[in-house]
Amino acid sequence: MITGPAPAHLDGVSDYAERLAGGLGGAGVEVEAVPLRPPAPGRWLKATVAAAERVRRTRPDLVHVQFAPSAYRFSALPGLLPRLLPSGTPLVTTIHEYGWWTAPRWIPGSAWRPLERLRLWDRETALLVPASRAVVVTNPEHGAEVLRRTGRRPVLIPIAPNVELPAAPPDPAETRRRYGGDFLLVFFGFVHPVKGVRHLLDALPALRNIRPGLRLVVAGGFTSQALPEGEARAFRRELEALAVRRGVGGAVTFTGYLPAPEVSALLAAADGAVLPFTSGVSVKSGALLAALAHGVPTAVTVPDEPDPRLRDGENVAVIPVRRDAAAIAVTVRRLLVHPELRERLAEGGRAFAAGHTWPAVVRAHLDLYERVLADAVR
Repeated sequence: MITGPAPAHLDGVSDYAERLAGGLGGAGVEVEAVPLRPPAPGRWLKATVAAAERVRRTRPDLVHVQFAPSAYRFSALPGLLPRLLPSGTPLVTTIHEYGWWTAPRWIPGSAWRPLERLRLWDRETALLVPASRAVVVTNPEHGAEVLRRTGRRPVLIPIAPNVELPAAPPDPAETRRRYGGDFLLVFFGFVHPVKGVRHLLDALPALRNIRPGLRLVVAGGFTSQALPEGEARAFRRELEALAVRRGVGGAVTFTGYLPAPEVSALLAAADGAVLPFTSGVSVKSGALLAALAHGVPTAVTVPDEPDPRLRDGENVAVIPVRRDAAAIAVTVRRLLVHPELRERLAEGGRAFAAGHTWPAVVRAHLDLYERVLADAVR
């Protein structure tokens, strides 16, 4: 299983791959993790060749690539892997990001279309999608785009929560004492400019006018594959300063990276969660699924193409406008003042998340591998 270079605590795709590999191992599949890691910044060709050489030494039955352009710092060179892998080895590629990036960017879309239709080259993954025996997507939107471009129908395997429920949930009273307040609002996930935390902080004064005891916990690391350490430190300082300017510095806690058990304890104690992503929230968000699985009433921004499975007032509270503090305040206010809505969203969220589990993800991959290997033999 080939992944990007970042460890799981710095990259969502690496975290997904680690969980999948662990589940497959428990099902009897021997998984060799191969991080495609450059020996020096920018040396992606060398990293790609080294990963292929390691695969050749391993002599696997199947190669599975986990692909997201951000995982490889937007280099197109990992897309050359199929030419370097052992001839005849079945290849599967999972696409975690798709439909918005090209390499190189200056080539117009009309030039890519015949290459993609003939399955010679893909504008985002180079040779990975054309050369794969199966292409996996984690959501229908990516699947529709692959079908439109290439004419091939990918395999849909939805993701599961990136923080699972513990066998014995901790006492939420301890967590609530730690953070204080009488309403615990949580943002969970990597803290990156596209996650909308700036707008959430802008909305907080209005929310605390309604509920003066409200506390916001921003739970998640700033440093990630998408936000290197220097930029991450600067962004954290920016958010902390913004909270002070808005007069809510004492009501906000930035935890930094937390281990999964601590995140689970925080979600179990939370009165509400808010994910104000600037591009909207869909079910390809592990943070959303984690919040819903823990029964946290959750407010989410709406994407350009709303997911019909996320229903306002049924399993989420929908923030109808992105990048808008007032819209966040209006939607989260519903959670503050309507306990019956919180109860309904908690129940609906749990029911929705019950359809997204790691055993189901592993089983779907086992079935896929069996089909791919059977086709390879034929």
